[in-house]
Amino acid sequence: MNYITDQSFINKNFTNDKFEKAEYENCEFIGCDFSNVDLTEIVFSECVFIDCNLSNSTILETAFREITFKNCKLLGLRWDKSKRMGLRFTFENCQLQHSVFYQLKIPKTKFTNCNLSDVDFAEADLHGCIFENCDFQNAMFENTNLQKCDFRTAYNFAINPETNKIRKATFSKNNLEGLLYKYDIRID
Repeated sequence: MNYITDQSFINKNFTNDKFEKAEYENCEFIGCDFSNVDLTEIVFSECVFIDCNLSNSTILETAFREITFKNCKLLGLRWDKSKRMGLRFTFENCQLQHSVFYQLKIPKTKFTNCNLSDVDFAEADLHGCIFENCDFQNAMFENTNLQKCDFRTAYNFAINPETNKIRKATFSKNNLEGLLYKYDIRID
């Protein structure tokens, strides 16, 4: 496998141009379109993706190590199929709807201003994650480790405290209804 380092890829459309199967280190991808592209077994280390579209890409055994996603469209990604060893990323202003984080261990991941609607977090280990101003409409939490997570500015979540670990997680008074939804009570 080729090794590509310290490169910038700007406004590339990889849906038309073949994306080289390689190990990418310290590269930046700006305005690139990877939608529906097969990224199987590619390694990304310390890379930045800005204004990119990776929606519905195949990320089977793809490595994401110390990756930053900013203003990216990441719809329908099966993060649970990516390489788990060394998996670390941050998300800022990203659309992650319909993505799957099932059984992933991604502690202390930071999500800022992200749309996490219809995302599957079942059985994931998210302890210590920060969800700053994130939308969780119809997101699934089941047997999820949410200990020490910060949900103070998150909204539209429905988390059952009886089927998830939420010890020392932080919520605001304004979003407590997301913990009480199952009781069908009205909070004013």
